[in-house]
Amino acid sequence: MEKQTYFRGTGRRKTAVAQVRLVPGDGNAIIINGRPFEEVFPREMHRQMVLQPLLVTESFGKYSVVAKVTGGGISGQCGALAHGIARALLQSDEKLKQVLRQYKLLTRDARAKERKKPGLRRARKAPQYTKR
Repeated sequence: MEKQTYFRGTGRRKTAVAQVRLVPGDGNAIIINGRPFEEVFPREMHRQMVLQPLLVTESFGKYSVVAKVTGGGISGQCGALAHGIARALLQSDEKLKQVLRQYKLLTRDARAKERKKPGLRRARKAPQYTKR
């Protein structure tokens, strides 16, 4: 059997789905949907969130990240990307599981938008009550 050239991980957050490939070798290259990482996530907070799995496992620079992200907004996408990177790292080395669990990077964040209910303006906001 041919040696695998990359590690895959799928991450999800809200309605965003990230399909991540970790390619071993030299690289700080992070390409998302064919665009550089800094271009997709201009905010520093989002960048740190995406890089967290690589930093806590001391894998930054060991892998190049190529990802395809669909759905959701910017916050959901960076959460999905972090989840996908963590899952791909776990596939590359099973020993990283304890560290990734410690930082809660393998747990899928199940929070999602609540549906609108009939008789209400939004999911929970009710029309203003008038006594008379």
